[in-house]
Amino acid sequence: MTRVIHTGDTHIGYQQYNSPERRRDFLAAFRGVVEDAVDDDVDAVIHAGDLFHDRRPGLLDLQGTIDILRTLADADIPFLAVVGNHEGKRDAQWLDLFADLGLATRLGADPEVVGDVAFYGLDFVPRSRREDLEYEFEPVPDAADRTALVSHGLFEPFAHADWDTERLLAESTVDFDAVLLGDNHAPDTADVQDAWVTYCGSTERASASEREDRGYNLVEFDDEVAISRRAIAETRDFVFVDVELEADEGIDRVQERVRQHDPGLEDAVVIVTIEGEGRPITPAAVEELAIDRGALVARVNDRRELPDEDEEVSVSFADPDAAVRERVRDLGLSDAALEIDETVRNDDLADANVRESVERRVRDLLEEDDSAFEPAPEREPSDEDVTTVADQLRGDAGTEPAADADSTADAAAAGSDATAEAEASSDDAAGAEPADEAVDETPAADDAAETGDEEPADADTASLGDFA
Repeated sequence: MTRVIHTGDTHIGYQQYNSPERRRDFLAAFRGVVEDAVDDDVDAVIHAGDLFHDRRPGLLDLQGTIDILRTLADADIPFLAVVGNHEGKRDAQWLDLFADLGLATRLGADPEVVGDVAFYGLDFVPRSRREDLEYEFEPVPDAADRTALVSHGLFEPFAHADWDTERLLAESTVDFDAVLLGDNHAPDTADVQDAWVTYCGSTERASASEREDRGYNLVEFDDEVAISRRAIAETRDFVFVDVELEADEGIDRVQERVRQHDPGLEDAVVIVTIEGEGRPITPAAVEELAIDRGALVARVNDRRELPDEDEEVSVSFADPDAAVRERVRDLGLSDAALEIDETVRNDDLADANVRESVERRVRDLLEEDDSAFEPAPEREPSDEDVTTVADQLRGDAGTEPAADADSTADAAAAGSDATAEAEASSDDAAGAEPADEAVDETPAADDAAETGDEEPADADTASLGDFA
């Protein structure tokens, strides 16, 4: 029997909530997995991608990771891994460096045999390049009785899936008994075409939506494949305070609910979620209360849609996103840029997945239309615009409109002239050439370019070797 730990999404280097302590937590969680591997004397540690949170990890994070990998090497436990979307670089990967140091093996199309199991790897592949991907792997060695593929991505039939698992298994040149996955931070397992397809989940909470305890999978290969779940002994406590406010309740009730969790707030990340009705609250006052009681970090998520208290006020600070959206609409951005803006400010998207989602969408948009991010042409004035111009010419806010018929006619004529002038200006702008550097100046496009996810230059179809 061959026993391995299947882990992934360690996101080392993630300074969550801008807290140095949280950054150390992610490295400590990975260390906890490795210590369990040594204590349990497993045959290998399999990492399914996103070892690092960023493609440019800091020196302290690199040194800490190397120290942990040396612990495995000293115990003669191999570390086998693939590259995830967060850490992928244009050229050589960090895994290549660790392999040169004798501390890791980067899995690929060639099998790596541990015990009686042949492990293969498939790095993260952008969605735009998967249609041409051929799942070609080298033959299974005679010494192997079982096979497993390690990969990173959002595979069917799990949440947010965009990768066809059935096609992968059907077209693969190797029949896999198990597919060990990373990218989805929620652990889950399914049977797809007689193969166990499983996510190990993340080792630390990368967003407030990840409420379950963090852990990893223990996978046993024998006559059958058995997958069990293990928790990581020590991770940072998260205290989730959920408050449903009644119509007459306000900040006093929220603070009371926070106090009810004392003394469990010490050194914890405290997430307060407010729903229901009730009066408006000041998040800073609630967060300060939790910090005063020893919390490392405190955040308030007010999910209520509160009406403006004063209709005379033109800007509501209760909903700053609405003001931002209104300003963004006035910038003349392309439809593609507006879509990326919505992705960045999506409240339902975990912090750790924002860059990934933006990079994927930018790549897809540019592949569909390489001019997708060029500025939108100035729009033609609408009937509402014409009416507004005429109204302004009749009289500014707070002044009486023209009283007599002649002055009203003059104002209408002036409004028509202004409209004609605006139309001419719009026509000129529509015929102008867009700036050559428009796409390059889009920050999201720059991030996508840095991932190195270009199309293969000299081939109509892509093979696994193209992504090694």
